[in-house]
Amino acid sequence: MLQRHVRAWTGRAARQLSMASSSSATSTPMEDVIRTKITDALKPSRLEIFNDSAKHAHHQPMVGSTSKETHFRLVITSEAFRSKMQPARHRIIYQLLKDEMAQEGGIHALQLRTMTPEEEQRHQERERAANAAEAS
Repeated sequence: MLQRHVRAWTGRAARQLSMASSSSATSTPMEDVIRTKITDALKPSRLEIFNDSAKHAHHQPMVGSTSKETHFRLVITSEAFRSKMQPARHRIIYQLLKDEMAQEGGIHALQLRTMTPEEEQRHQERERAANAAEAS
């Protein structure tokens, strides 16, 4: 069911983003596409997008690339991940972004951290406990 929704949405979003990008230029078009697709499909309670491309610009595969948006790190919290293992969650994201990963100068590397709201809460509690122990 979710895959069918993702496929239908991807086609509509590509057309809308194509029309939007032709009318207004942005300095982060790939990040904007990532944000739009993930937000619309997964309704995340948390979405952080880190563009790590500058850290990898010197790597051999990036020589000659004109794109400044090739390496991303995403942190996503969504109810849509409930009862799904990490590989299934990652497949959802890859399906959403398959066109951006396939295009020339598109996404070259994608690091994902996917959580349910409960997993995020447990992670935050562990961080607070570790910080409190470190402070004492």
